[in-house]
Amino acid sequence: MYVSYYGFTAKPFQLSPNPRFFYASPPHRKALSYLEYGLTQGEGFIVITGPIGTGKSTIASSLLSRLDASHYVAANIVTSNLSPKELLEAIANAFGLQCENTSKSYILREIEHFLISISKANKRAIILIDEAQNLPRDSLEELRMLSNYQISNKPLVQSFLLGQEELRLKVQHPALEQFKQRIIASCHLKALNERETIEYILHRLKQVGWKDKPAFSEQALRKVHEYTQGIPRKINIFMDRSLLFGFMEKVELIDSKVIQSVANELKEELTPDAQQNQETATFEQTGSNAQKSYQSLTETLSAKDSEGMALAINEMLEKSLDQKIQLSQFIDFLLERKKELKDKQA
Repeated sequence: MYVSYYGFTAKPFQLSPNPRFFYASPPHRKALSYLEYGLTQGEGFIVITGPIGTGKSTIASSLLSRLDASHYVAANIVTSNLSPKELLEAIANAFGLQCENTSKSYILREIEHFLISISKANKRAIILIDEAQNLPRDSLEELRMLSNYQISNKPLVQSFLLGQEELRLKVQHPALEQFKQRIIASCHLKALNERETIEYILHRLKQVGWKDKPAFSEQALRKVHEYTQGIPRKINIFMDRSLLFGFMEKVELIDSKVIQSVANELKEELTPDAQQNQETATFEQTGSNAQKSYQSLTETLSAKDSEGMALAINEMLEKSLDQKIQLSQFIDFLLERKKELKDKQA
């Protein structure tokens, strides 16, 4: 809607990872440097962690886009709540191997043969696993076992793990000591500060041909940081909504009043009506934990100070983000089922 109105070539704040929009903030540049360092080493594990929405998938997408297909073969795994055998099947499928409904030993043999074949072709295999915090410990151990495949003391595969903060704790478990010793570099992403948030917004706008239409006041951009806490994905959600508001209201300047209006709209969308309040009270009487959390959110929304507003908007963005992630996971599930049905029909 607003893309043509403002003369953009595309939506500047889409949620799907796109290396075109990669913004190399200091922490993100450091993380990408670690990934590139890992490539030069050709062995071990590189681990990148960070809170949800901080840009781990975008970094991974940026790395994959830079790989020379004549030298690298990459397997990108995005569904990571997998048992050891399911993980091996996912890796095999990502490498183009057909190993469904076969034994684990067969899958391992096929993967090993594939790794040997590409090594003889002077190519390197990369396994990149997103949301790696969901991998059970025995699946991480299975991944470590794959790293033992070698030819002339040269590893045949290298793995990059991206995950939320829980991954940092998981690899500290005594059962994963050998896995931990294989980590050659790790980095933890943090939210953007105010200056980085402003640079991030302007960077994405410039990628779609923005020419000061709409214009943005510096105070408005500072308020975006306040409401999003510098989380890139939350910034995308808030900015997308702000541009839509600007289009609907035919606004040529996005100032602090516009940002406040968007924040108020988001706040109202979360504020329960009278009927919902009655339902909330009923559920609270039954001791529902979910409704207790809802009551806490309602109390937060009633706060008048700017800190309360920021917290409320931040929680709204968290919920919106979780819903989009769940939808993405469901789509992945449907695509997998569709592929299985297609393979059976073939």
